[in-house]
Amino acid sequence: MINATEHADARRSLRIDEHNPLHHLWNNNGTWWVHYTEHLPDFTKRRIRRSLGTRDQEEAVRRRDALLGRS
Repeated sequence: MINATEHADARRSLRIDEHNPLHHLWNNNGTWWVHYTEHLPDFTKRRIRRSLGTRDQEEAVRRRDALLGRS
């Protein structure tokens, strides 16, 4: 399922930093969020920021990995 903020033909730009297990994550007042960039077919890009809906860091990592296909 594609989120309304995402484009069906978009390519995600993901940098994998093995030394930073929290890469693409940030904690905003106790709730974990994920952020990444999508490259669109018209050669533009946009940043995606989405709440992971959890206050638990380990759960946030699992949700990020599932969302970004890194499980």
